[in-house]
Formats: sequence, C-alpha cells, structure tokens
Amino acid sequence: MDAITLLTTRYSSPRLTEPAPSGEALTLIKQAALRVPDHGGLKPWRFVVFSGRIALAKLGDIFAEAAVEDDPSIANELLERARQLPLRAPMVIACIAKCTEHHKVPVQEQVQSAACAVMAMQQAAFALGFGGIWRTGAYTQYEFVKQTLGLGEDDEIVGYLYLGTCATEAPERKLVDCSEYFSDFI
Repeated sequence: MDAITLLTTRYSSPRLTEPAPSGEALTLIKQAALRVPDHGGLKPWRFVVFSGRIALAKLGDIFAEAAVEDDPSIANELLERARQLPLRAPMVIACIAKCTEHHKVPVQEQVQSAACAVMAMQQAAFALGFGGIWRTGAYTQYEFVKQTLGLGEDDEIVGYLYLGTCATEAPERKLVDCSEYFSDFI
C-alpha cells in the first residue's frame, strides 16, 4: 500500500478477530512507533503488549480492580464489562508517555510524541492488512492501572491500541470537504 492511499483510507476497526500481528509484521509495527517525531531524542514512550487470552484476561482483571477502587459499589454487570473490554481484540498495546523533566521539551510535547507513536502503529498495522482501534477513557486515568503497569508519577497512558484482523468490511466513507477545516492566512 502506498503512503497516500494509507493516509487517505485508514479507518478504525472496532470489531477485531484473530490473527493478531506477529513476527515480522509486529516488528514493523513496533518500529513505526519508534520513528515518530521526538524533539530532543527523549524517546518518551513505553509500550506494554498484551497478546493472547491469558494476558488479555489479566488486563481485564486490572481494569476490574481499578473500577472497584473507583466505585466500591459498582454493579456486577459493569464489573464484568470491565473484565471483558480487552477481549475485544487478540492483542492490546498499552501506550505510555514516559515523561521526563527537560528544559527544552515540555511534558505536553512528550505526550504528543507518544500519541504519534500510537497513530504510527495503527497506520503500520493497516498497511500490513490488519485492523486496529485506539481506545482511551477511564482506564487510561485510573491510578490503580497506572501503578500496576509501573508508570511513574508524571507518566500518562495515552491509550490502548487494539489490534487484530478486521471482522467486517471497510465502511464506505465519503471524502470530507477540506475547506470546512482549512483556511489560508491572508
């Protein structure tokens, strides 16, 4: 797939199935993450890969414990939903902004670099014939999740990249009128 086709046809795939990327494909996806803009060469990202039912179930347990810590009276169906969230794909990559104090590179810029890494991985997966979706939400914010994944005080989970094979056909999408979002400075 050429770069322009990739950039203009990429879409998020919420319904994913086996197989997940592996071998050379997974290595290429990882390499894409490590080639994003990185002011100061800080490499402000870390990734935790959850692959296979056992690892994904453990992530679900982490989500469930975080939900209970947040709301000890959580309804059983919401607790079970938390456990099931990672099982929506055969692989989930937790994407972490590993921020450091730097006189020229503010924390916000380091988080943006980590976010670029997520997008680069999703695009690489798409180019290789896989699907993915970048998910955020409460489980990126809960302290229990951050502690369990070994994040530092200034670190941030920028999202979870769910990867696998698309279970549905690509949606029909019309082109968006660029003039609605771009203007020339005069």
